[in-house]
Amino acid sequence: MTLKIACLQLDIAFGDPAENKRRVQSELENVYKQQLDIIVLPELWTTGYDLPRLDEIADEDGADIKSFISELAQMYNVNIVAGSVAKKTPKGITNTMYIANRNGDIIGEYSKLHLFQLMDEHLYLQPGEESGFFMLEQTLCAGVICYDIRFPEWIRVHTAQGAELLFVVAEWPLPRLHHWRTLLQARAIENQCYVIACNRAGTDPNNTFAGHSMIIDPWGDIIAEAGEDPCSLIGEIDLAKVDEVRKQIPIFQDRRPERYTSLKKIF
Repeated sequence: MTLKIACLQLDIAFGDPAENKRRVQSELENVYKQQLDIIVLPELWTTGYDLPRLDEIADEDGADIKSFISELAQMYNVNIVAGSVAKKTPKGITNTMYIANRNGDIIGEYSKLHLFQLMDEHLYLQPGEESGFFMLEQTLCAGVICYDIRFPEWIRVHTAQGAELLFVVAEWPLPRLHHWRTLLQARAIENQCYVIACNRAGTDPNNTFAGHSMIIDPWGDIIAEAGEDPCSLIGEIDLAKVDEVRKQIPIFQDRRPERYTSLKKIF
């Protein structure tokens, strides 16, 4: 099965959910005629990193955004991996990804597990507690958010159980562009999966972001890559390739997880 995917590499209006919703809908109108199967949005696309104001502008239980993406998915007959948004809960605010299928059903939810202290996430956000699994087009997928890709053991939890597509949404800064590209290719190679990575473009008051959204195949080869400017990156993937690569080099059969937790420290 082949899937056509678009990553909407947006320049996010700082702290302005209404404007960002308008930008998403406008970009969807520009690309929907390309017969897309999946649309992917970046991390915190409704607010950007306006963390001190999240109590004011976060979405109560994600209700508004779930309704918004559900309507878009139905209108354009497309699956939407809706980046992530600031979700207000009784326990605090989480950085939460939602997934809607073509019928507008919300079929997945994942809140960022690893909070990035360098951008003060730990001061304003609560870590998630659920896995990133969801089913899309009869395929087991996993979603992670930005800093999560520096934790290969978390990605492996999902691919060892059969995930074939890894969706990464991010606000990754330009100074660490080399890390972004290298880590994404490494995650694809070591997990023999497709990596669909949607980063944001532009700037906020404190950061310049890298862009360079990418679609990477299970060998680690880059199918499509954006530059630094806002754009919609479109690429096509063939899911049969995951099975081909996993059979050629059977890393999941050759794993020895019983040994990984039983090693004793040498010193």
